[in-house]
Amino acid sequence: MSRMPSSKRTISQQTFEALVMENIEDLSMDPEEALQDAIETLTIQGVDLYGIVKRVPGVSSPNDDPVMRTLDALKSILSSKLDGRKPVVLDDTVDFEGLVSLLDKLYELCKSGGSDNASIVTKNGGVELLTSLCSAIHDGLERLLVSVFRVLCSILYDVQSTDSFGQSGGPKIVVDILKRSCRNGTVFENGFSVVAAAATGNEVIKESFMELKLDELLVQTLKEQSKSCPQSLFDAVRILLTPDDNRVVASQVYGYAKRFSQLGTADALIKAIRDGLGSASMVSACSALRALSVNDEICRSISENGGIDILLKCLNDMDGNSNKAVAKTCCSLLSKLAASDDNKVAIIQKGGLDVLMKLSSIFLEDPSVLQEIMSIVSVLSLRFPDHAARAVEAGAGDLALQAMEKFPTMHLLQRQSCFMIRNLVARNPENRTILLGYGIEKLIRKAKGSHESCRDAATAALRDLGLDDYNA
Repeated sequence: MSRMPSSKRTISQQTFEALVMENIEDLSMDPEEALQDAIETLTIQGVDLYGIVKRVPGVSSPNDDPVMRTLDALKSILSSKLDGRKPVVLDDTVDFEGLVSLLDKLYELCKSGGSDNASIVTKNGGVELLTSLCSAIHDGLERLLVSVFRVLCSILYDVQSTDSFGQSGGPKIVVDILKRSCRNGTVFENGFSVVAAAATGNEVIKESFMELKLDELLVQTLKEQSKSCPQSLFDAVRILLTPDDNRVVASQVYGYAKRFSQLGTADALIKAIRDGLGSASMVSACSALRALSVNDEICRSISENGGIDILLKCLNDMDGNSNKAVAKTCCSLLSKLAASDDNKVAIIQKGGLDVLMKLSSIFLEDPSVLQEIMSIVSVLSLRFPDHAARAVEAGAGDLALQAMEKFPTMHLLQRQSCFMIRNLVARNPENRTILLGYGIEKLIRKAKGSHESCRDAATAALRDLGLDDYNA
């Protein structure tokens, strides 16, 4: 698998501390000033301070850092129990309550301290320690296992940490735990969170999970527990199907999506959505289904199994108190499904345009939702002049006018408006007359002049409106 080379420069803890001392001794800086200057200087030089304990030497030691103290305490308890990469099963001589307390403290430190604290844990062997600990936990210690999983989720946030997880055998350890814990909802929820965190931005980890046939376990769980699936399961499916590792020239996730589809994932996700989900899980389930929709065949199968009906009903049932995240995600999924020409026709025939215009009136003050609605209309109108005509009749032209007038500084919305206008008029001369009569030309030219990102889309819209000076 080809990878893009890394250009990051790193330094050791000792080098960092030497620079701080140089500022104090040679430049007569105060300790805090010397520390801040070292951080700023190294950052400007492009040095990665990953895992560096930012302290003043002589005033405190690295072990005074609360993250390091907690990590060292964990290592002290486990030193005689974990033999490198050959862990033994923990016995009754271990202070399990003490372990859980330390793990929960480490979790809170990483959660509150963000990436700095997480990187300190990673650089000092935390990923390897926690991964090894996972494999040593026997059945009946679910509370301890959940605590380990929570810490792993908080520190697996970048390539360094996820690579360490992979090199420590993390994927197999976690999958083995999930396979034998299928009836424990809490372990499942946190275990799938680890999967999602570890696979984010790391193609090798995705590949490892797929080689371990995690897709089969995910789909089996989804089918058996559709009414009570944890949100993290949907997140895991989505991440495994997202090409988000910029080091990789060609991702394999397209093939993974086909594997998931052959296992019946689309049907299982649709059933989970139909059975009723809370807002957070609904967003995650729709996002997973969108990630799965990689080709025309899968998009059509989702429609044939009721996916479009469910989405349109969800959108049609919304009111002023509805969750905008659900609205955006449903619209985004519907737009992806509409890439199939058969689905375009189905959405139109099922009254989708009226549903979308009703939704736009509910979220008229939210540019992010309006942008998603216009994206669907754009896709529905592409190569279908009869759809474009019906869209304008339903109010798409009015929507473009109102959105562009109301949110002139929102460049993404302005650009999407231009895309939609172009598709509405490209093969429909009658729509050109209608939209020009609304005064849309002035708004398009304003967007073109105000936002560089709108320039090409606005020029194309002006051209397809039949204006000779579209390049002006």
